[in-house]
Amino acid sequence: MYSDEVLDHFHQPRNVGEIDEPTAVAEASNPVCGDAMKLWILVRDGRVSQATFKVQGCVPAVACGSWLTEAIKGKPVAELEAISAEQIEAGLGGLPAASRHASMLAITALRAAFNRLC
Repeated sequence: MYSDEVLDHFHQPRNVGEIDEPTAVAEASNPVCGDAMKLWILVRDGRVSQATFKVQGCVPAVACGSWLTEAIKGKPVAELEAISAEQIEAGLGGLPAASRHASMLAITALRAAFNRLC
């Protein structure tokens, strides 16, 4: 049902936790399924130097948060706006149609954090 990448990020999530003095913190939730994600971003010299997350949700929600934090580390802040839910899904080897809400949850958290950075 889930790709190897989704299961890897779920069983061994990267960057879980909080950042003590983040540049931006954002939260997103899906009222339909109840999933919630919080994203912390630390920016140094115009680039994401650290990104962490916490999530309460399904297997794909954990995987999407993990993949996203890995993908944005080292990126210039200006490039964050271009990241899409489709990129997250592709990076995870795809998501079942019923689980695509998880990539949108991660993107919503990222957009909220980006708005706080700009």
